[in-house]
Amino acid sequence: MEAAGAVVWRPDPNDRTGKDVQLAVVHRPRYDDWSLPKGKLEPGEPAWAGAVREVAEETGSLVALGRHLGQVRYRVTRPVRATKVVDYYAARHTGGGFAPNEEVDELRWCSPQDAAELLSYHHDSGIVSSFTALPADLTTLLVVRHAKAGSRDQWDGPDVERPLSENGRRQLPALRALAGLYGADRVYSAPLVRCVDTVAGIADDAGVPVLDEPLLSEEAYQGAEERAVARLRELAAGGGTPVVCSQGGVIPDLLSRVAGDLPMPMRRLESKKGSVWALFFTVDGGARLVAADYVRRP
Repeated sequence: MEAAGAVVWRPDPNDRTGKDVQLAVVHRPRYDDWSLPKGKLEPGEPAWAGAVREVAEETGSLVALGRHLGQVRYRVTRPVRATKVVDYYAARHTGGGFAPNEEVDELRWCSPQDAAELLSYHHDSGIVSSFTALPADLTTLLVVRHAKAGSRDQWDGPDVERPLSENGRRQLPALRALAGLYGADRVYSAPLVRCVDTVAGIADDAGVPVLDEPLLSEEAYQGAEERAVARLRELAAGGGTPVVCSQGGVIPDLLSRVAGDLPMPMRRLESKKGSVWALFFTVDGGARLVAADYVRRP
């Protein structure tokens, strides 16, 4: 049984420093327990989408998705005996409000310490510990590899004008949905038709243009690697949730350089067409990568 949930957080309204946060903990009358918002995935639904949906259904909160916090497994007996697997994400509260419903009759905003003590299950407290291991307010930067394009052998024009294939265009709605859940608000692309077209819908949803970023193309990247790294950090330091679209000959090397000594989620930095790397940066004293999630098939 697959499920997803989130540590929903907001700045503590009583803290003048702006550093303290509060977490949402919900009471479920059916089980008479205190839990992090979570629920079962719908058929074919990815965990990242299910987490946002379940948060909205249980708490009324609108959220911007953050880093993956871990996965827990435990046995359940209702509605049937099974092993439940729950993926948890950080999720910043951006709006909405709670109203009691069939699943949740009370919501409390607590400090992380109070939340850990209130939660009924040890595995939920462990997810809170994972959340507090890094600062809450990280900058998210999404690195997208362009969707599938037509074959070079079957394209007679300049390579920069090679368009997305039919299969590539079928990848776009999921990419667009994923970027929206992270709160994408700025969009940059290597100046190739297949790259620009991959993120054009994301830019439309955010109400912004797709800005050219020449250093993200394979041709410009070679010999300018450190300049590209500096530019990526500059984009992250600008705050918000920028999206950048690049090519397979750039992304693995660029990410390995940005990561430095940070252990990445994979030994070999994959970059399938239409995939997304969600990078999370601290921005105090310069953009520093502290976490990364790979979404192979949005």
